[in-house]
Amino acid sequence: MNLQTKLAVAFAAVGAVVAILVGVLSYATASDRIGDERDRTLLTTSAEISAGALEVLAPNPLIPDHGDDDHDENQPMVAQLIARNGTVTLVGGRRVRLPVGAQDLALAAFGKPGDQRYYDFAMKPDDYRVLTVTLDGGRGALQLGIDVDETRHVLHSLAARITVVSAIVLLGAALAGWLIARQITRRLVRLARLAEEVSASGRLDVEVPTGGRDEVGRLSGSFDAMLGRLAGARDDQERLVQDAAHELRTPLTSLRTNASVLRRYDELTATARTRLLDDVDGETRELTHLVDELVELATGRYDGEQAAPVDLAVIAERAAARIRRRSGRVVTVDTVPSLVLGKEKALERAMSNLLENAVKFDAGGTGPAEIFVRGGRVEVRDHGPGLRDDDAGRLFDRFYRADAARALPGSGLGLSIVREVALAHGGEVFAADRPGGGAVVGFTLGGGVLLPDSQPDHTLG
Repeated sequence: MNLQTKLAVAFAAVGAVVAILVGVLSYATASDRIGDERDRTLLTTSAEISAGALEVLAPNPLIPDHGDDDHDENQPMVAQLIARNGTVTLVGGRRVRLPVGAQDLALAAFGKPGDQRYYDFAMKPDDYRVLTVTLDGGRGALQLGIDVDETRHVLHSLAARITVVSAIVLLGAALAGWLIARQITRRLVRLARLAEEVSASGRLDVEVPTGGRDEVGRLSGSFDAMLGRLAGARDDQERLVQDAAHELRTPLTSLRTNASVLRRYDELTATARTRLLDDVDGETRELTHLVDELVELATGRYDGEQAAPVDLAVIAERAAARIRRRSGRVVTVDTVPSLVLGKEKALERAMSNLLENAVKFDAGGTGPAEIFVRGGRVEVRDHGPGLRDDDAGRLFDRFYRADAARALPGSGLGLSIVREVALAHGGEVFAADRPGGGAVVGFTLGGGVLLPDSQPDHTLG
């Protein structure tokens, strides 16, 4: 059973319950009111008869009589008098003898004026409602009965009408439920078909109809945004694989060449052997470094790290110490306490990549690599050849390597990781030439991650 049918059935069920409850309550109320009115009629008529107005028992000429002497259809009442000694005398109306019980005799003999008793009496083919009321002046009691068949006919007719109306309400509720369900589920059905199409074909460029401010509209917008992000992620994945294949091809080709040369290892001179092994070692380390950075970019290793208050100055000191150990180069640190809400390992890796880049480009060791931290801004300065105009805009792209870096080791992924870290913290990256030679490369963190104890300083150039 689909959602549209379920909603239609639910509407019909609610309509049926409401119709039945209203019908039952209406019937019960009508029956009670008719019964109360009938009893009041008996009491009023008995008072008139006791006062001598016997004409109320005369046949009604407006009601036709079919000639049955014992069943006067034009007079539904019958009255009889019960004397104190128990003698019963017909007063008028239908020629029917009403049953006299012990309670009726007690009312006639010992009752006080106005004492009364109601009861029902059946004598085929008719049913009667009977009132016994004590008369004043020691006249005994008056028994007055009325045929209730007409009342029952009225109630049966009312029940039939209520049933018809309830059926109409039920059908109307089912139809309204079906129309409303169709309106509600139409967009859901479209979304379900689109999801099935995406699942079957793998295409993410399908057009998702959006619009509306209700939950279905929000779902459509979210589904469209999800497909957009999935398409972007797949494009990034394909681009990463293609770029990785391109970058891996060079060291693998070099290793394959060196492997071929190693087959003639005995024929090589000692100098050639040393140079060959150094080349293999360098290519292996470069390949390992490239694979590590690819894994970081592909898996988002730092995405699961929880943000916490950290001091950028402390992180900068650790990153500088690591680069000193690895390169043996001088790295100077100029920082002030800068508290931010960030991911410590990701920020340390970003600073390390910036310092590694600075050391690599200043291969001649003309000056120290310098790292500056002020507030949410991190700068790394080198004494290398600087940047060309077209390098600054693409420096942080994956696998991009400037012409000056073609002969240098590296994968072209280090600075792209810096950009990913900066963006994850609501910041951005920057690169520019340094006055006097070299380059200034770094990143800023978004204002939302700075903590009150930070000490921003805008004196950096």
